[in-house]
Amino acid sequence: MDISASMLDVALQREVEGDLLLGDLGNGLPLRAHVFDGAVSISAVQWLCNADTAGADPRARLRRFFATLYRALARGARAVLQLYPSGPEQAQMITSAALRVGFSGGLVVDFPNSTRAKKYFLVLMAGASSALPRAREGEEGEEGVAMAGRRKRKHVAEGGGGGSKRHPQGKGKEWVLKKKEQMRQKGIEVPQDSRFTARKRKRAF
Repeated sequence: MDISASMLDVALQREVEGDLLLGDLGNGLPLRAHVFDGAVSISAVQWLCNADTAGADPRARLRRFFATLYRALARGARAVLQLYPSGPEQAQMITSAALRVGFSGGLVVDFPNSTRAKKYFLVLMAGASSALPRAREGEEGEEGVAMAGRRKRKHVAEGGGGGSKRHPQGKGKEWVLKKKEQMRQKGIEVPQDSRFTARKRKRAF
């Protein structure tokens, strides 16, 4: 499906398998309910945030698109939407629109520390929720995960019950593990537990 007839003409010339549909995602997906096992979108959804005409309402267009996408997917199906948000606010608006219609999931960011290699993927589950896929690691080996386009720095306490300035008494390794488990249940990707979990990091150079 594409809003550009020229793009669909190229697909026809290349004899792409499957059906082709000319349409605007902001008008919703004219598809039957619960028949698709998955959906993929490449660099399209962020355009729904544009108000190209006087009557265009980005929030209404996003809501219409995600509502009809949710209806078209079989329960338990996934949708992976690659996008280029203009900033954290736009990423938050897109993610919130998807979650409001019933999807679970969130935004996964590959290479969050890189300007050129950074890529945003909105990973959504229809019906059943599951853990988000692991993001590709950043330039310095740091795992890259962001929700709604915003990189989350997780400050953890020292092991044991002593705590730290950021995590007072009683917020040691056990507290960190509990919070990570809560985030996993919400579908938020967090680093795997290891012997380094909740260990105090050295101050950055």
